[in-house]
Amino acid sequence: MMSNANMSPSWWLHLDMNAYFAACEQQYREELRGRPVGIVPVISENTGFIAASYEAKCFGIKTGTRIAEARRLCPDIRIVEARPRLYRETHFAIISAVEKVAPVHEVLSVDEMVIRPWKNESQLSEALRLGQKVQDAIRYDVGEWLSCSVGFGPSPFLAKVASDLQKPRGLSVVSPEDLPNKLYGLKLTDWPGIGKRMEARFHATGVFTSEEMYQLTMPAMRRIFGGIVGERWYRLIHGERVAMPPVKRWQIGHSNVLAPEFRTRNGAWSVACRLLEKAAERLRDDGYHCCRLSVSVEGLSRSRETGEENSWTKRVKFAPTNRTLTLLPTLRSLWQDDIAKPIQVSIALQDIIPDRDVTLSLFDDPSEDRIETTVDSINRKMGRGTVTIAAALCSKDYLDHARIPFGPPHPLPSGRPE
Repeated sequence: MMSNANMSPSWWLHLDMNAYFAACEQQYREELRGRPVGIVPVISENTGFIAASYEAKCFGIKTGTRIAEARRLCPDIRIVEARPRLYRETHFAIISAVEKVAPVHEVLSVDEMVIRPWKNESQLSEALRLGQKVQDAIRYDVGEWLSCSVGFGPSPFLAKVASDLQKPRGLSVVSPEDLPNKLYGLKLTDWPGIGKRMEARFHATGVFTSEEMYQLTMPAMRRIFGGIVGERWYRLIHGERVAMPPVKRWQIGHSNVLAPEFRTRNGAWSVACRLLEKAAERLRDDGYHCCRLSVSVEGLSRSRETGEENSWTKRVKFAPTNRTLTLLPTLRSLWQDDIAKPIQVSIALQDIIPDRDVTLSLFDDPSEDRIETTVDSINRKMGRGTVTIAAALCSKDYLDHARIPFGPPHPLPSGRPE
């Protein structure tokens, strides 16, 4: 626990863009400025918002709010279909602007990053000036409607907590001297990493507030979280910088809620093929093979005849592979065409193992590897999906346009925003 008032900690900065997707639209479309705006993946009354402007939030509209409910709360709200390419290109422009004044330590997502000040900026006063420079650089170099909140803390975790204390355009500090009193006012779910399920586990042990959470011992925290994760959490909230273990991945997958024009048997199949193709490309890029394919399709409603859920899931195991041309026939063998109005398709490549741990079969055809390598090379150079399988053609533009980059985005080929 860091509580010595005489300590002079080195500061970490956490940058969090404010209402990022909505702010991008307001920056590039003047008619949306100052208006309540909601961003959706597709225009459909059943769709929920993936982002809302601050003007919309004033009416109680937030991420997940359905369009119909949003219109009831705010009849004047502007519904805007997402433009992921624009958000990714703006993201790279923001990184360039930030790096003019501060070193970006880690990009966490399309709208969050961690900044590590230089040693001569390690005092809080210098760090605060740096945070102001970062906000100014984004405003002047990228756009006046793009704002961010910057949090300062003795660890990256507490810097992230601080960034949520004041929005928009906040500059907030959680210092060692502030711990833990300054954070007593946070709800449990205000903490990054505590969702509804974890909140329920705290409640089951009689912990309902952040103050009560801070009173827990490390063994008690271990019992709530179920092991070493509880110990890390205890140390994080007390100001320590904890090295996180490498994430062990077990699957790579994609899921898509179908746009109305793809809610057909043929549309769902085309989307499934493109999702498989993208997942297999990621598998190769990340250096993995998979040993299992899982596919599921959900229908629009329950079956009227049986009352059962109109959905299915199938999976199958096989020898390790990372080839699209091997996985596609496997998908075909699992596919069912029995849902007339599919609404969601999910593909997952599971039981993944690093390439270095794979023993290749003597019967493998090396020419197939050359085909995959050539296609990947073309797509990296010309843009993902430039070369694609025939079955995915009709859904390629739809899926590649509709992808919402919540994680760190891949670089794009040169070109203007859509």
